[in-house]
Amino acid sequence: MANEKYKNYVYDLGMLLKEKALEAKATKDQAVNGDITDYDLGYLMALHELVSLMQQQAEVFDIELDNIGLGDIDPELDLL
Repeated sequence: MANEKYKNYVYDLGMLLKEKALEAKATKDQAVNGDITDYDLGYLMALHELVSLMQQQAEVFDIELDNIGLGDIDPELDLL
C-alpha cells in the first residue's frame, strides 16, 4: 500500500511539472515581438531541466515515462 502512495505522488508530480512547463512555454510563445521577461524565460528553462531530469532518472531506474506522467512530452521539442 505504501508503494501506491509513492507511485501516485511521483505521477502527480510529473503531471504538475508538465502542466507548469507547458504553461510557461505558452507564455513564451505568446510574448509579442519576443518581449518575454528574463524571469519567465528562466522559469521555462528551469522547468525544462526538471522534466528532462525526471525522464532521465526514470530511464535509469527502468520506469516507463507514462508511469510518471511524462510519456507524452519531449522537453527538447515541446519546451524550447
